[in-house]
Amino acid sequence: MKILGKVAIVGAPSSGKSTIFNRLIKERKSIVSEEHGITRDRIYANCEWLGKQFILIDTGGIEIQNVPFQQEIKAQVELAIDEADVIVFLVDGKTGLTNDDQSVARMLYRVKDKKIILACNKIDNVEMKDRSYDFYSLGFGEPIIVSGLHGIGIGDLLDAIVKELPHKDIPEETGKITFTLIGRPNVGKSSLTNAILGEERVIVSPIAGTTRDSIDTPFQRNDKSYVIVDTAGLKKRGKIYESIDKYAALRAMDAVSRSDIVLLVLDASEGLLEQDRHIVQIATENNKPVIIVVNKWDLHSHSADDQKKFTELLKSFFVFLEYAPIVYLSALYKPNLEVLFKAIDSCYEDFNKRVQTSILNSVVLDAQMMNEAPNFNGGRVRISYVTQVKTCPPTFVLFVNSPKYMHFSYLRYIENTIRTTFKLDNTPLQILCRRKGQGKDKII
Repeated sequence: MKILGKVAIVGAPSSGKSTIFNRLIKERKSIVSEEHGITRDRIYANCEWLGKQFILIDTGGIEIQNVPFQQEIKAQVELAIDEADVIVFLVDGKTGLTNDDQSVARMLYRVKDKKIILACNKIDNVEMKDRSYDFYSLGFGEPIIVSGLHGIGIGDLLDAIVKELPHKDIPEETGKITFTLIGRPNVGKSSLTNAILGEERVIVSPIAGTTRDSIDTPFQRNDKSYVIVDTAGLKKRGKIYESIDKYAALRAMDAVSRSDIVLLVLDASEGLLEQDRHIVQIATENNKPVIIVVNKWDLHSHSADDQKKFTELLKSFFVFLEYAPIVYLSALYKPNLEVLFKAIDSCYEDFNKRVQTSILNSVVLDAQMMNEAPNFNGGRVRISYVTQVKTCPPTFVLFVNSPKYMHFSYLRYIENTIRTTFKLDNTPLQILCRRKGQGKDKII
């Protein structure tokens, strides 16, 4: 796998940065509105073009006028420029060259050794192309003509981005189980890392990861090869004006994307916080198996049913992680490390499991006969054929008469049948519905 680098989109307010950002990542992640200056904080997402991946950063708009949060927004843009390998300077072709564009340009004139790509947005037809000529005066060469609304020129922009990005190789640890620790600050991730590496370890070598502070450490345990990745504590989003803490989320995202398993580390003495839900979304959005690690259990009270009650609390709090094993331990005293590694091994096995097609079809056919699908959207779904198309996570395609007839509850029933029958207990699954011959996928 290769992450080619990072790309920041900068420009004046309402130049269409968030629209272009959403168009490039093929997902509505940044808020798009007619209201002036919606984006204030930096937003990160993975982007792929022709099999090549990079990280895209959306930023707030820079303007001369003294408006609320402008100082904080400018600081965020400067941080994005600092960490990016390539900068896309987006201008509004419909409005034309403005003083705000020139203010952004003066900021970019100070940038050294980084490619700046000028893109002229909102050129929605051929007749408007002449409006891009004014922007030659900014000194960044010929602008690439794009329309975030209609998708015009997006391929040309992506070609230019990929061409200028440095190739940052991420070493593939073939045959090794890679797991990443994520969590709030001071929950004991580093202590757990030290406890894991300090027992029966043979460290091969430290390998620098894709981000400046991410370190991968390969090691051996019980004749198996692993790679552990520790990440910085993820603080609660709040103040916009921050420095090094803002890199923590990016480091965690990089680490999670190349891991097989994610360990969400919690502090038993502090209980559960809403921030824990936000942190684990980094793993669920990447479809990675999650192990909930309750650290510092030695500091928790130890009444007869305490662990049972805490488990029930975890399951209700993380209702979307029904497949996640829960491990109680103390990094300080190192009990239950063996239980943790059994959970890691089980997650890895399920994450990579492949099911025989003939048996899979037999199981799903029996499930339909035992529980007929309900009428939904004017029809009743019929599953003709099932196949597993990939692993990591296990992904199954149901070929049906019409995906619109598939009710969510019945799709969940099929998923639970597959999960239970083939013992896929410790991994997320993807179930897609496709019309026989042709149709749009519906993913659970």
